[in-house]
Amino acid sequence: MTFAEVLPAVRRLSASEKLKLIRILAEDLDTAEDIAPLEPFKTYDLPTPYDCFGAGAVLMEALEQSDASQR
Repeated sequence: MTFAEVLPAVRRLSASEKLKLIRILAEDLDTAEDIAPLEPFKTYDLPTPYDCFGAGAVLMEALEQSDASQR
């Protein structure tokens, strides 16, 4: 069965049935061994905007330029 064949039936489900389906699919993915690149019990560094003051300045300049061009 293809995704295109399943999608119309999924869209007809009630909200609670859709949530149950999401949970079932998430559990299936959680137990799958080939869900690379994440590995259990490994720490991953994720870049965030915290303490990146230069990025804030660039965003502020872009907003000011956007406001000036809309006038």
